[in-house]
Amino acid sequence: MKRTLKDRRIAILAADGVEKVEITIPMDALRAAGAEVDVVSLRSGRIRSVNVHEPASRISVDKTLAEADPNDYDGLLIPGGLINPDLLRQSAKAREFVREFDDANKPIAAICHGPWLLASAGLLEDRVLTSWPGIRDDMVNAGATWVDDEFVQDRNLVTSRGPQDMVRFVKGILEHFEEGASMRQRTRVSKSSPQPDEPPAAMIGAMKWLPKPSTRTAVILGAIAAGLYAAKNPEQLKKLEKEFRRRVA
Repeated sequence: MKRTLKDRRIAILAADGVEKVEITIPMDALRAAGAEVDVVSLRSGRIRSVNVHEPASRISVDKTLAEADPNDYDGLLIPGGLINPDLLRQSAKAREFVREFDDANKPIAAICHGPWLLASAGLLEDRVLTSWPGIRDDMVNAGATWVDDEFVQDRNLVTSRGPQDMVRFVKGILEHFEEGASMRQRTRVSKSSPQPDEPPAAMIGAMKWLPKPSTRTAVILGAIAAGLYAAKNPEQLKKLEKEFRRRVA
């Protein structure tokens, strides 16, 4: 069934250093489904997105935190990136902004490092979620149960690990924002998934071969990184690495 978000207004809370694919792809999907989407940030103008650690395109800000009112929105999306949520979690206005969504039981979606902000806002006690594996301990120390899964839903909160889960994340947030949070059930998990033994191959591969930034590179990087992360077969991993180097050469 085609999802429709007509008459829904969604806030995307992001700052400089936001991962490009984690803001642009969900934003385009939300708008295509009929939602009105505002990018809310710490400052006005245009924020700089990134592809892993390389500068990418600028994204226009619709409202600053000083201008945006949570009461005007039906849901909240928090994308990731290494820098973006670290800046947001240091902002009292950003922390209060997300608290107001949670207090009103409105749908919240976060991906990758985005849950860092939720932890600093004090919203993760007794919650079940996922995130980028590297911040798993931060989630557990904030009182959450961390699950190594592509998409986790717990009441009004849905989360995914990163770009490798983008297809499932987009499908999930369209459902989440359409249906609202009032009837959401609590996810029950007995204990957290263990700490990963190795960092994601996608990140190591990206850092090793990342070229100068371009739109073409961003698309290729997202696709190849997802494959690198998901690959379990060492031979398949080598093939994906070879293809990545060929395309960005």
